[in-house]
Amino acid sequence: MEILPTSATSVTPLPPAFFNRDPVRVARKVLGATLVRVLPGGEVLSGRVVEVEAYDCPRDPACAAGRFHAARTMDMAIPPGHWLFWTAHSHPLLQVSCREEGIAASMLIRALEPLTGIGSMLTHRPVTRGRDLTNGPAKLVYALGLNPAEIAGTRVDSPGLHLLPPAAPLPDDAVTVTARIGIQAGKNLPWRFLVNGNPWVSPAVPSMDLLAGG
Repeated sequence: MEILPTSATSVTPLPPAFFNRDPVRVARKVLGATLVRVLPGGEVLSGRVVEVEAYDCPRDPACAAGRFHAARTMDMAIPPGHWLFWTAHSHPLLQVSCREEGIAASMLIRALEPLTGIGSMLTHRPVTRGRDLTNGPAKLVYALGLNPAEIAGTRVDSPGLHLLPPAAPLPDDAVTVTARIGIQAGKNLPWRFLVNGNPWVSPAVPSMDLLAGG
């Protein structure tokens, strides 16, 4: 299992400026990063990011339909590199805002491979099968003990919750690209990225298979 470089090391969290660009590019580069949650008592909970999605409302048909209606997409139009949440089926989903302020765009963290603090994660979210702990976007929020009211709007490099960059970029042959999950409009867009063969990737089925050559 990967050993977490904790905040005591020289590893610097990804800064807000990293997210000031196309969220599709951001999502691909964040795959393999480490999400770090530091509890008030100092315990570190962490996981490797193994599945992500991108949402880019200037060119995303999904933003005008269903859960992405105008009132909710404005929640994404905050300065880049800040934590925010969607609510889907009454469950909170963790995202990071992308692009410049006023543009609704984000990256969604869909699944984590647990690294440290697994005992506390199991206290927050008891499961009988290990891979069910963080293999979905709402599951990981609960496992990390995140309170959306406290986290939303804070910087992505905040001490209590931040992303450490991958030790090395994942090569293309280690990554699967698919359509997103639960999308009707824009269901062809290849904006979901996951680590090949990782057992903590969510069991969800993409909205549709990618078009040939997509």
